[in-house]
Amino acid sequence: MRRLIRRPRIAGSLPFALAALLLFHSGAKAQLVVHNDETLGSSRPEAWAMNYVAASTLMTAFGDTRALASWHWRGALDLGYVPRLSESQQRVGLGGVKQEDLNRSPVFGRLRLTLGLPGGFVADLGYTPPVVIDDTRARDLFALALGHRVFERDRFTVSVRAFGQHGRATGDITCPARLAGADLESNPYGCRAPSNDRIALNYYGVDATSAWNLDSWHVHAGVGAVRTELATQVDALTFDVRDRSYLVARGSWPFATLGASRDLDAHWNLGMEVLYVPLRVQRDAAGVSRNDPLTSLRMRLLYRFD
Repeated sequence: MRRLIRRPRIAGSLPFALAALLLFHSGAKAQLVVHNDETLGSSRPEAWAMNYVAASTLMTAFGDTRALASWHWRGALDLGYVPRLSESQQRVGLGGVKQEDLNRSPVFGRLRLTLGLPGGFVADLGYTPPVVIDDTRARDLFALALGHRVFERDRFTVSVRAFGQHGRATGDITCPARLAGADLESNPYGCRAPSNDRIALNYYGVDATSAWNLDSWHVHAGVGAVRTELATQVDALTFDVRDRSYLVARGSWPFATLGASRDLDAHWNLGMEVLYVPLRVQRDAAGVSRNDPLTSLRMRLLYRFD
């Protein structure tokens, strides 16, 4: 019998071969994604920076817990000055080697609603609107506090609160838009596009505030302690590598406030205070940690609806 020999169909196989070659080539050039996830020590420069940002958002009592009838409410606007950091203070990335762009907004703001509850308790609900400031913004950033006046004699009072915050902020911190695609002299880490970094600003704590009420003037001093649950999700394209590292910083720190307010009339009250938060940081791997605190001047404008 005659053997039948099939010739390969080169014309029909060529498109499939080219497709396979293209797939192989694209896979070989696929973008490398790194996940250097880490739980940071409390004095690491990255943890210090995260705590510094969280401390600037602290919802302080801003005075004693004043008597407020059940379901009556007041509104306020809080503004806090965020001190500008030096170049050495911004050198926090990669364990204190890389400089990050942390000087974005000179102020932090919050809208506050105060509601009277039964039993002499008072609740504060704070919200930071998602206003864009230098390519950064707050996202679903809420704070809640529950306070009660525990001592009162003549013009002296003592109040206590429990409070917390949940939410995040986003921005191009690790790869600022101004550096993306620039030459290596000004962009040594090869940022190719603005990063989309996110930091979770979650904390909870307690405080106590003493106050002296002198007619239309109110002077207060307070101390408290905070437990932080902070996390940064990096999303940066550097050279041909996408950095998706997840950094967690958990810790505790105390704080103190000192301030005064004045009743402008039956409804309006204007107050100012100084917030001090000691924060430890070890910038030199061979050195010791030292205190590099947040000291912030704050203002509140309050309106009473009752």
